[in-house]
Amino acid sequence: MKILIVEDDGPLRLLIARTLRDHGFEVVGVATSAEMRPIIEAEDVQLVVLDIMLPGTNGLDICRWLRARSSIPIIIISARAQETDRIVGLELGADDYLSKPFGPDELVARVRAVLRRVNGEVATGPRTSRIRFEGWTIDRDRRELLAPNDIQVPLSGAEYDMLLTLAEAAQRVVSRDFLLEQSRERFSSASDRSVDVLVSRLRAKLGAYDGQAIIKTVRGAGYMFTPAIERE
Repeated sequence: MKILIVEDDGPLRLLIARTLRDHGFEVVGVATSAEMRPIIEAEDVQLVVLDIMLPGTNGLDICRWLRARSSIPIIIISARAQETDRIVGLELGADDYLSKPFGPDELVARVRAVLRRVNGEVATGPRTSRIRFEGWTIDRDRRELLAPNDIQVPLSGAEYDMLLTLAEAAQRVVSRDFLLEQSRERFSSASDRSVDVLVSRLRAKLGAYDGQAIIKTVRGAGYMFTPAIERE
């Protein structure tokens, strides 16, 4: 999966590129719109990470230009906290918005989530059918959770989506804001409390079988899915 980074801050661009390469992506980094355009026109790019504040043509204008020509997924990043930037970016066709500063793990989780939504694939290759952890199995084709004794654990659609999001970011902290954005895909009125309720329900269902702390609260940061996973 080739990702194009458009970011004029050299050290940050290198950091983002290194993080994504460490997670199996092919990365190209540029600083301006002029450097970006020939790459878009000549290469097979699957996703663009785009800064808003760029010299010359800004990120919002680039987003408009890209969307007029292709459906390439776009994640906008910005140090500006104005809600208007976020709204305008999404209205112009961006797929996600990430405020600086952000952690590398959240960046990777968001990239994977966008690619999963757009392509129906796991970011590092073809979508796997099953995710296994501590004897449990998430069957993605059937949207089911099987306990270690092979009994199906009933989950609501929202519970299943939350579990899958956490499992895809296994052993990394996922912020509550990110989980909230994922829940908003299902519920327009989702709130911080809805994330906590879904996590609580999942803990109860997972803990009823073995009592392990599969979903850990990381104070001030979010949640972590603690088991290692295997994909099939």
